[in-house]
Amino acid sequence: MPEVPAPAPTAASTAVAAAAAVAVARAEVREVLGVPAGRARFEPLTHNPRNGVTAGVWRVTGAGRSAVLKVLTRTKESAVSWAASNDPRHWNFWRREAYVYRSGLAGVWQRHGIRAPRLLECVERPDGDVALWLEDVPGEPATAWPLECHVEYARRLGAAQGAVGAGEDHPWLSHRFLRDYTADRAPGQDLLADDGAWQHPLIRSHFPPGLREDMVRLRHDREWFLTVMESLPRAFCHLDQWPANLRSDGSGSGVLLDWAFAGDGALGEDLGNYLPDTVLDHFVPAADLHGLAKQAYDAYVHGLRGSGWHGDEHLVRLAVCASAVKYDWLTALMLARADDEPVGYGGAGTVPAALRYRERGLVLAFLAEWAAEARLLAPRLGFPEAPSGR
Repeated sequence: MPEVPAPAPTAASTAVAAAAAVAVARAEVREVLGVPAGRARFEPLTHNPRNGVTAGVWRVTGAGRSAVLKVLTRTKESAVSWAASNDPRHWNFWRREAYVYRSGLAGVWQRHGIRAPRLLECVERPDGDVALWLEDVPGEPATAWPLECHVEYARRLGAAQGAVGAGEDHPWLSHRFLRDYTADRAPGQDLLADDGAWQHPLIRSHFPPGLREDMVRLRHDREWFLTVMESLPRAFCHLDQWPANLRSDGSGSGVLLDWAFAGDGALGEDLGNYLPDTVLDHFVPAADLHGLAKQAYDAYVHGLRGSGWHGDEHLVRLAVCASAVKYDWLTALMLARADDEPVGYGGAGTVPAALRYRERGLVLAFLAEWAAEARLLAPRLGFPEAPSGR
């Protein structure tokens, strides 16, 4: 998902933190991979360094074997946008991913062609951190998938969520994710009313006409959208579905990574996250989004029906469209960062500013269409009408 602004970590602080995590990991390598510590190679992997729960992610190789090491922490403070929480229901509870793996919950969708990497070892470290040693999945990342693979994944996701439903609750699964996540993105919304910000050349050239009014209204209607989303049929959700968290494993399954946000969500909410995120970080051209969204939604519903789900499809459509509220903070972020050099996910390389603003402007316009559809659909399904005006 798109990154949020934060001070960039210094090279020195990053190196010190990485060195400390690797030093501890070397004592674990022999147990996990059967490789002497001195013969293991640690390769840093791209991730979001601004998430306070992630001390680092590495591919560890040696003697022809490999694994992925992810270290969970609650003490990371520098360059953090997403602070770690000790509240088990909080959207960024720092130990959640370890619980999801150790409980086996990450495997509930496996018979429908979506699985998690195999957990090789979960190590409770003396300093309080938790080391997840995971299968190194060799398949193709979804960031390089053709459109038809995204559509097929949507079908599998529908089948999985239709069969599993809300699932069994656990005290460490996230609740009210969408409300709390978007609340943490609230700062900077005053820019929506700043005429000067909207006159920036990148904004004038690449944001579609009418987008300002649409995004101001989305912010205005935020509480209505959240109330609707919280009233829809529930499902066990991953809540961070996007191509960078997904791979194929070569045997026909999709391997879904990063279960740190997993918990209660609306049926259809995961799809409503996945589709915009295929474009927001330039994995799929914005010109393909409308076609992809239609095919993927149809495939998702087909998967739901195929799993034996007999609910009202209109409620699923409402969840997908109303999930547009998850991105209402993004417009203000784009206004605030118009003079910055755009960077790729995890700080990997740069992106031409014109490309980023054109593509994201089109995604925001697409989300405005979803929001408008949700406002029309909700009253027909018995929900109150959205507020009128601004």
